[in-house]
Amino acid sequence: MNFTTENVIFAFGRPFGPFYALAMKFRAFLYRKGVFTIHHLPIPVISVGNLTMGGSGKTPFVVYLAKFLQQRGFKPAVISLGYRGRSKEPVTIVSDGQRILSDPLSCGDEPYLIAHSTHGVVVATGKKRIHPCKKVIESFNCNIILLDDAFQHLAVSRSIDLVLFDVHTFAGNSRVFPGGELREPVSALNRCDAFILTGVTGSNQERTEKCSELLAHKFTEKPIFKVSRFYPNAVKHTLTGSSISAVVIPLENLPQNLFCICGIAKPERFRQSLNDAGINIGDFKMFPDHCNYTQDIVETLRRQVIETAASGILTTEKDMTKLARLDFGDITIYTLPLTFDSNEALEDFILSKIGVKTS
Repeated sequence: MNFTTENVIFAFGRPFGPFYALAMKFRAFLYRKGVFTIHHLPIPVISVGNLTMGGSGKTPFVVYLAKFLQQRGFKPAVISLGYRGRSKEPVTIVSDGQRILSDPLSCGDEPYLIAHSTHGVVVATGKKRIHPCKKVIESFNCNIILLDDAFQHLAVSRSIDLVLFDVHTFAGNSRVFPGGELREPVSALNRCDAFILTGVTGSNQERTEKCSELLAHKFTEKPIFKVSRFYPNAVKHTLTGSSISAVVIPLENLPQNLFCICGIAKPERFRQSLNDAGINIGDFKMFPDHCNYTQDIVETLRRQVIETAASGILTTEKDMTKLARLDFGDITIYTLPLTFDSNEALEDFILSKIGVKTS
């Protein structure tokens, strides 16, 4: 057995998992019965979430959906909790669609990344998501809302509930927190409309089919869509005076022996994606998810880059939202924008659910 800190926590937490599962079931029951208020909005709402803790590719998937909806003539807004963001305001406008108005420390790294990755998309956060939902409708005339990481957020009614599973990790150990990675018991999946299997590659087709078969067996009426992520290019970040310039470069122009760092939920997934893309790296250093990088951490990284004779640092877009404000001196940083292949069947499903005719 791999005695990681996570596994030890799950082992000790296992006796309490059934109680947490019961509490989550009772909470959902209270929403269904109207004891807790469910707010209804006058425009379509698409929820993107997952059953497991940690990453399943929600952020790049939300970006993909926002851009797709834009192409179909919608004016989308993305609403997020703003996890780990310092803002205490009921509504924080991260982007008005034209300008980024917040920073990753205030609004959270994921909403900031979504704002940075889109243009013409309003991004807002709030601990009670109904408030930013109403704000983007009233102030920006948005006509469709994407709720980021909202499968467990039952206070806002939605037109479509999409649940993502990463095929590499799927349901973890299939136990409910604190005995495992599940946020709710598996029965909660009955309320979703479709499953999205992410991280599908040419090398994991057999595992993908097994995951698909498991879901299809238990939830026979729900469609399952498989999507692949890829890196279309790389971005080279260099310090120019007091600011950082970013230049898009072809993947084949990435230098060898890059010092790789990441502070995401599933760092091994990032490492695997680099291998799948044929990107060779040197050292690989992991930080906690949503890591608040400091200048002291950067100074340590700079020394390690020099000691290992690395040709620069390679990191995720999410990490770069916080690293960009720090001084790396003459160390070059590279990031890899992650995107999804378009999936016509999924796109038609979404349009049909929100009442748009498809050919």
